Amino acid sequence: MSQKVTVFGLHAVRSIIDHHPDRLVELYVSKERQDDAVNAIVAQAHSMGVRPQWVPRQALEKRAEGGNHQGVVATVKQLPTLTESDFAKLIEQTDGTPLFLVLDGITDPHNLGACLRTADAAGVTAVVVPKDKSAQITPIVRKVACGAAETMPLVVVTNLARALRELQSLNVWIVGTAGEATQSVYQVDYRGPTALVMGAEGKGMRRLTRETCDELVAVPLAGTVSSLNVSVASGVCLFEVVRQRDGS
Repeated sequence: MSQKVTVFGLHAVRSIIDHHPDRLVELYVSKERQDDAVNAIVAQAHSMGVRPQWVPRQALEKRAEGGNHQGVVATVKQLPTLTESDFAKLIEQTDGTPLFLVLDGITDPHNLGACLRTADAAGVTAVVVPKDKSAQITPIVRKVACGAAETMPLVVVTNLARALRELQSLNVWIVGTAGEATQSVYQVDYRGPTALVMGAEGKGMRRLTRETCDELVAVPLAGTVSSLNVSVASGVCLFEVVRQRDGS
């Protein structure tokens, strides 16, 4: 029996309805908000045979655990959790050049949500996170991801270094980001199967993760700041991959 999770916010709920309508179980809508954006979601739900429940705003705030629900909260069937055993299948579903985003020790749910959104925009095959000492999918993550949490495959692994070695056995080149790396992110060829590894802000990648990488790169910084937010750094690196693969 599928577990159920809470999704809130206009973008996240609309993403469920647009891409995974079979997962929508219940829809709750604020009595105090009846504008075009909300009414469009309500109409879509009706067309799918789901009858929205109009409730007071306070009831939505309780369901969203204080998150910014924007007047809509949905109960949906949770996607199955992927593990490293799914890597081969994920790679098969690409055109032969998969792109993985690996997050080592990202504990802030806002950062995870933003990384999922960036990964979706860059056409990433899947995002990989460790099971422990890492943010997991929560209503806040779903809200920040603006729908990407409903479409971006998330692989949860028990041992990140071992998972990276599994990717290597599948001919995926592991590129880690580290501030002290002597090679710029712009100096590497990403046109083959690639996994980009991003470490936690401040601490960076853990030692075993770093040692497993095939090579290390740094994002060149010209100003006075010593590092970028992990979601920003992910965007810089991922879209360099996109640029190279597009031939531009």
